[in-house]
Amino acid sequence: MNMKRYSELDTEMPIGVFDSGIGGLTVAREIMRQMPNEKIVYFGDTARVPYGSKSKETVTRYSRQIVRFLLEQKVKAIAIACNTASAYALPEIEQECPVPVIGVIRPGAKTACSCTKNGRIGVIGTRATVSSGSYTEFIHQIMPEAEVFAQACPLFVPLVEEGLWEDPVTDEIARRYMASLLDHGIDTLIMGCTHYPLIRKTIGRAAGDMISLINPAYETAMELRQMLGEMNLLADHRPALGSTVPQYRFYVSDMAEQFQQFANSIIKYGILASEKIDIYNYSGKPFSAEEGAG
Repeated sequence: MNMKRYSELDTEMPIGVFDSGIGGLTVAREIMRQMPNEKIVYFGDTARVPYGSKSKETVTRYSRQIVRFLLEQKVKAIAIACNTASAYALPEIEQECPVPVIGVIRPGAKTACSCTKNGRIGVIGTRATVSSGSYTEFIHQIMPEAEVFAQACPLFVPLVEEGLWEDPVTDEIARRYMASLLDHGIDTLIMGCTHYPLIRKTIGRAAGDMISLINPAYETAMELRQMLGEMNLLADHRPALGSTVPQYRFYVSDMAEQFQQFANSIIKYGILASEKIDIYNYSGKPFSAEEGAG
């Protein structure tokens, strides 16, 4: 890590978090829990969700636009809280960005490799995440001998967004999705979509007590905390009460009211407000050498 590259950052700056929509709120929630002193700026690209049906070039362009917006907010680090953007855009963003960047795939893969006893790891995710093979690739980089079995679970996201977290329908769908993975004898399961931690109990019931569930949202927050600690960038106190700038700020590219309702249903840190911005005002071109953290 090029520490000189990050010399203009300081502990008081917020952490930037972005997702294609609302699922990344589970990552923001874990950052709030694990690093309660930190400020957060969240962006949900609700006008262009889902990313999974789009090309690598398009997702990378969208990600660059969002990163530029977050840099304008003077963030000290960025968490890409989207599996598709982590798979498609992270290498370029990591290389170009003037602040440290972390995705959700690598932390989850690392933890799965350290947890498995029999080397048989399951991955559940959207069709796009499963077909990208990103989790399999990262797992094999760490543990070449591992056997990875992936299962697309396309119905989970709409069920979560409909609020059917504890519902017989969701339980039945989970049992059907888990059947083939259980037949492969997995002992570890990665919840490879940021929506899935919201139905962790349901997935756990379908998987059974013998399988370790890996929550990449939690693992990403823990790895981010470690990274900021090593860089001496962790905030050492909470923002003062009554500050003119809220500790947590939320922005979207569309549907601010619906986003706000969902955010308030899963994040219990007071009433949240969200603001719509025009993300198209930001360039999707590669970063130049002159662009910095501000």
